[in-house]
Amino acid sequence: MGAFLNTLSTGGWLTRERMRLVALAVLVASAIGAIYLIATADGLIDRFGHPIGTDFTNVYAAGTYVLEGLPSAPFDPKLQYARELAIFGAATPFYGWHYPPFFLGLAALLALLPYPLALALWQGVTLALYLWAMRAVVGTNDRLWLLLALAFPAVFINLGHGHNGFLTAALFAAALLALDRKPVLAGILFGCLAYKPQFGLLIPLALAADGRWRTFAAAAATVVLCVLATTLAFGLDIWLAFLDSTDFTRTVILESGDTGWYKIQSVFSWVRMWGGPVTLAYTLQGAVTLVVAAALIWLWRGNASFPRKAAALLIGTLLATPYSLDYDLMLLAPAIGFLAADGFARGFGSYEKSLLAILWIVPLITRAIAEATLIPLAVPAMLCAFVMILLRSNAARTKSAATG
Repeated sequence: MGAFLNTLSTGGWLTRERMRLVALAVLVASAIGAIYLIATADGLIDRFGHPIGTDFTNVYAAGTYVLEGLPSAPFDPKLQYARELAIFGAATPFYGWHYPPFFLGLAALLALLPYPLALALWQGVTLALYLWAMRAVVGTNDRLWLLLALAFPAVFINLGHGHNGFLTAALFAAALLALDRKPVLAGILFGCLAYKPQFGLLIPLALAADGRWRTFAAAAATVVLCVLATTLAFGLDIWLAFLDSTDFTRTVILESGDTGWYKIQSVFSWVRMWGGPVTLAYTLQGAVTLVVAAALIWLWRGNASFPRKAAALLIGTLLATPYSLDYDLMLLAPAIGFLAADGFARGFGSYEKSLLAILWIVPLITRAIAEATLIPLAVPAMLCAFVMILLRSNAARTKSAATG
């Protein structure tokens, strides 16, 4: 047992060859699954009765309404579902539109194309942006990092759902990378993340704690300009429609779990899966959010290495929201990249390599584990990683104070 724990502590088991073989296995298996799903589809509908790209259907359907001059329609679940049925057939499940109004412009642009081309373009371009951002995060030409980034299991969850995880990860990583040299650009990129408002809670806290006021102002200005542009394009009523729709999103999608509790990786969903009442779920989620926020402020005010601050913000962002699905775990990819790059530059701590391996593999199994055990496995894994960053940073701060 001692030898096993020592191997986990040092990460000696995580050899380059093992990483390459596991990544190749995941990549090949996922590619075969994707090819099979497409080959056995009936037109736009896969063999399970779902549209190819599943969640992308809500983006495309919303875009068609915008092109018809009905931008408020996607915020009405009945109208949104009616359009999805009209495009994809009577057996299509409902995919709700839960985005702020300024995402409608992109949806309209994509809806100008036939659905298969729009889906391929959306996924292809955003995947390329994600890979570019990962290359910049790890700062190496080593092909293994490209393989690990491409084979990261959340990539295939994102591809299967036609979702926006690639764009979210690329924007977040690029903003963090630009903080020092191009603070205004970093702020603009952070501001663009407002299309996923549940991921914006901790960003201003970290920026303020580190005195990044130019970035803070640029992010705020970007959001304001997006709101003004959207209002000019669609009118004030679009915001009333959006606000009305948030009640449906909160009660049906989040609190009742119509999305599927096993897909949602949050403390809130964990409580609800175990039968806890909504009030308790909000209370415990709120407590975790407050603790994570306070710890993040402490970390960003200190002298921890920037890659560790960046990774903590990425992981903390996922922990702080009650609504984070398994395809949103794409944010773990740049977090792993930042921590790995810092580890190679400064040395890895005890159990750090093993924990990074767990973060990499967890999107592959977390949905199945949650269905079988009612435990959203990504949540304890992310909590452990967040605590590891804090402990390592505190040790470095204590050592610096002792020698200073």
